[in-house]
Amino acid sequence: MTPIETIMRTAPVIPVLVIDDVATAKPIAEALVAGGLRVLEVTLRTEAALNAIAEMKQVDGAIVGAGTVLNARALERSIAAGAEFIVSPGLTDNLADAAHREQVPLLPGIANSGDIMRGLDHGLKHFKFFPAEASGGISALKALAGPFGGIQFCPTGGITESSAPDWLALDPVLCVGGSWLVPKGETDYDAIRSRAEAASGLARTPD
Repeated sequence: MTPIETIMRTAPVIPVLVIDDVATAKPIAEALVAGGLRVLEVTLRTEAALNAIAEMKQVDGAIVGAGTVLNARALERSIAAGAEFIVSPGLTDNLADAAHREQVPLLPGIANSGDIMRGLDHGLKHFKFFPAEASGGISALKALAGPFGGIQFCPTGGITESSAPDWLALDPVLCVGGSWLVPKGETDYDAIRSRAEAASGLARTPD
């Protein structure tokens, strides 16, 4: 398997995290890993994000990546902070080239066939379907996956604890991204662990 596929197969749900207070980063990571979710995506939507990545990297067993990476400079800064993989909302040639140059696993966002074809041109076969619900949901992903054999996805955007099993039942879906694990500002670490335990128990049952 490629490095990004290995990461995607580690757990059925990747928590999508928005960290405002770096002091919460390590306890959040500890709660998620204790609950069975080792792959953590810290979005670069706050000033605390890069420091949060560095803090979470200290948690044993955590595989920490950067999300909402928009360009090569953000990719380089994320790697410097310790990010082990990169997630982006879309795909540009510059970003794909930077990921290849830095030899970092990349999970780029796609929403249509043209996006997938651009990714294939760069040798990519693993994508984030984003925004999943707003882009047409499960029926849209099924239609997109049809012409492209061997492509695998992590749908993200609007997916909930109740809808995640339906997405995971799709053959090309390896995992889903979810923000419900850690609502913005959440500091109840026991609750985070409980949600992680429930999510880690979701099994892939491809149709």
